[in-house]
Amino acid sequence: MARDTSDTTPLTSRDELIAWFADGEKPATRFALGTEHEKIPFYKADRTPVPYEGERGIRALLDNLGRETGWEPILDAGTIIGLASNEGGGAISIEPGGQFELSGAPLPDVHATVAELDEHLAATARAAEPLGIGFLDLGMSPKWTREGTPFMPKSRYRIMRGYMPKVGTLGLDMMLRTATVQVNVDFSSEADMVRKLRVGLALQPVATALFANSPFTDGRPNGFLSRRSEIWRDTDADRTGMFPQAFEDGFGYEAYADWLLDVPMYFVKRGETYHDVSGASFRDLFEGRLPQLPGERATVSDWANHASTVFPEVRLKRFLEMRGADVGGPAMIAAQTALWAGLLYDEGALAAAWDLVRGWTASERESLRAAVPRLGLAASIGGRSLGAVAAEALAIARAGLQARARRDASGRDEAVYLQPLEAIVAAGRSRAEVLLGEYEGPWSKCVDPAFTVCTF
Repeated sequence: MARDTSDTTPLTSRDELIAWFADGEKPATRFALGTEHEKIPFYKADRTPVPYEGERGIRALLDNLGRETGWEPILDAGTIIGLASNEGGGAISIEPGGQFELSGAPLPDVHATVAELDEHLAATARAAEPLGIGFLDLGMSPKWTREGTPFMPKSRYRIMRGYMPKVGTLGLDMMLRTATVQVNVDFSSEADMVRKLRVGLALQPVATALFANSPFTDGRPNGFLSRRSEIWRDTDADRTGMFPQAFEDGFGYEAYADWLLDVPMYFVKRGETYHDVSGASFRDLFEGRLPQLPGERATVSDWANHASTVFPEVRLKRFLEMRGADVGGPAMIAAQTALWAGLLYDEGALAAAWDLVRGWTASERESLRAAVPRLGLAASIGGRSLGAVAAEALAIARAGLQARARRDASGRDEAVYLQPLEAIVAAGRSRAEVLLGEYEGPWSKCVDPAFTVCTF
């Protein structure tokens, strides 16, 4: 979950709302990759979730990791809820159920992402070891109930916790029990943003299938390969989904801003206080007629924070967030970054990716989104299996990464990080399907081995 923005500059015109997105434009020479991943902590001794308080809780983990890294604490009402790099860019945060998130710095290539990830995982292991804490590399906690999952003391989460049951049945599961990996990419212009948003949205189900890794809930198979993805389909229809508006003629910053204006708010932050305005209109705040805060007018912070509380499969802020994948282990996190860098950061690859998806209709995209959490690569679109589409998308991504020609010290380009995904397509089986086979076989229909096998 994004760190809240602090910029009290008043917003006085609709044009300023639109310009906020345009201000993210960068020349292609400055394009970067930001990788964010969540991991689910547990006590190794008894496979139970980790609460916030206590000598071996999340607070202690954050304190230990702060000493390991030298990063500064992020506070909410005096309570440590994360860490921020002194050099800027990177941050640690906690999700509502204690999921531990690295929001990586903007980096030039996948090699740098891998180095950042390795350093983070090593520091986190050192911080967690004396507390007896391990981390699952699954997209959903496999055993604990929603009620049995601790809730973290973060003000915005308390507001969301009260609002979620009003707009869907699974929002609290999303908050408390799921874990994802996302990749943030840049754009050079409005037209470039629209191309990348459309390709990203159309191909999110491919990512969901390739990274499917959440087949267990409450100690047994849940009937899905990506239960995390299915949960998002019944979280809050006002702010989630495939965002079909992006494919309409004339779509751009203005249309996105108009949509965002009408998405109900969660909160307004003034100073250190989060005011619960859940369900209220940003338009009312913008016009100074919000009933809960009479006379208050919108600031840049309000707009930026509101933009972080919508959750389409690809989200626009001052960059684009690819949001469709379950988290996996380090190789899969690197593969996620490589996939989107290859598809979106080379002009030839981006054009080829658009050719791959441009003929799909809105109804076909929606049907695929509905099918893929359960069927994975066996889903179909346009008369083709998703496995075949994924193979073509991976070939495009490989060509794009080879064209980028970003090499590590051993002379390897970034395409090397696609190998786990290419192996999944070749086998026709996601990790979720492999784990279900283990559950039926060596695990003897018990999910406890996941706490040994499925860890960072």
